[in-house]
Order: sequence, then C-alpha cells, then structure tokens
Amino acid sequence: MTREQYILATQQNHLPRTENPQFYPVGIYGWRKRCLYFFVLLLLVTAIVNLAMTIWILKVMNFTVDSPLVLQSDRNVTLNARNALGQLTGQLTVGADAVEAQCKKFEVRAGEGGRVLFSANEEEITIGADRLKVTGTEGAVFGHSVETPHIRAEPSQDLKLESPTRSLIMEAPRGVQVSAAAGDFKATCRKELHLQSTEGEIFLNADTIRLGNLPVGSFSAVPPSSPAPQQTVYELCACPNGKLYLSPAGVGSTCHSSSSICLWH
Repeated sequence: MTREQYILATQQNHLPRTENPQFYPVGIYGWRKRCLYFFVLLLLVTAIVNLAMTIWILKVMNFTVDSPLVLQSDRNVTLNARNALGQLTGQLTVGADAVEAQCKKFEVRAGEGGRVLFSANEEEITIGADRLKVTGTEGAVFGHSVETPHIRAEPSQDLKLESPTRSLIMEAPRGVQVSAAAGDFKATCRKELHLQSTEGEIFLNADTIRLGNLPVGSFSAVPPSSPAPQQTVYELCACPNGKLYLSPAGVGSTCHSSSSICLWH
C-alpha cells in the first residue's frame, strides 16, 4: 500500500456518519393554505352568483334571440346621442302622450331599398311615398301655400277644395287644369265668381250652355194694342259693367231697348 492510499483510507474512516437525515417540505401549509382555499371558494361562489344574476336580467328584460327588444318605463324612454365632446346632438323621447325627436334631420326610410319615405329638417318637409292619404273627416288643413303637381280624390269620392273664411287661389305659369272625366264639375261661391283672362280668351266648349236666373228685359217694338205673343226666343245682352240679361228676340237686336236693366241690377 502506498502512502497516498493509506492517507485516503484513514480519512474515509474518520468521516462522521449521519444516521438521522432531515427533510425540508416544499409548498403552502398551515393558515396560508386555508386562506387560499377560502379565496378560491369565494371566487367560485361569486362567479355562480354573477351567472345567476345575468340569467335573471335576461329573463326579466326579455333579452332573447328570437324576440324583439322591449324597453319599458313608468314615465318615458329617452335615447341620447352625443359627439366626441359630450355635447347632445340628437334625442328621441317616447312618452305616454307623445313621441318627440330633437335632431337636425329626421328621416323615415323604407325597409326594402332604403328609399326615403319622410324627411324633415329646419327648411322643408319631404314626403317620398307614392301617395299621401288623409283619412280625417275634415280633410287636410294648410296654413299657407301648397305646391303639388297632382290632387286626386279616392275612387267614388268627391274632391272638394274649400276656403271657409278667405279666398281660394290656384296659380300656375302654364295653366290650371280641372278635369271631371266621369262626372260633373261644380264651382259655387257666396258672392261673385270671376272668370278673367288678361291676355287670352275664355272658351266654353259644350253642347248646351245654360245661364240661370238672368233678368228679362221688355220688348218695346210690339204695339200696346196688339196681343203680346208667347215669347220663346231671347237674346243674351251684356251691360257695360259686364252684367248679363235676357231680352225678347226680334228682327233686329233688342238689347238697347232694355238698357235700364243695367241700372236696376
């Protein structure tokens, strides 16, 4: 045995031997472990309560996939629109008595095609429907002028344009046409009816033109001693002021002999 082997063997024999080794546990134990379990259980209970509340709100508010959205309130429902600065730009209020919209422009569009059916702003109101129908018994009342290319009544119904307290004026630069294809046209007034043409003529085209309740003048050409014949033909005369009257027809014109009608009426 060499010297080095002897020294190595001697050192190994003198090393202390450990008979009871110690172990150090790794993990969370004691009150820390109990706190961790408590917080996990609290988080689980909170998640279950949150899910239950969400399901209850969806059930109460009728939030379903197949049903429409319903918003209910004891007073009113208000929807506000604001810009990036928080300023109010639009508001829609649905109340028990009225529906109010406050915005710069209000539009109602059709479901198919998106065509504008109704549009309103500060300058004008546009109705884009094919037909505007007013079903009230009093009709439509306009405070000022009305501009439209066509006015027509319902089938088998009368069309009536009336101004109870003021005058009724219809104007067009290229003429006003009033047509009754299958019935009568009647214009009545309380005082006077004026037909005036400043640059043209008034043309009456009909098989028969009747002027009722015209005054009848006398025919002085017949001698007083001879019996008066039964008059069936009359001449239509006009006064300088435009009034019309009838005069018994003769060989010549008899309008001058009844000129006093213009003064009496």
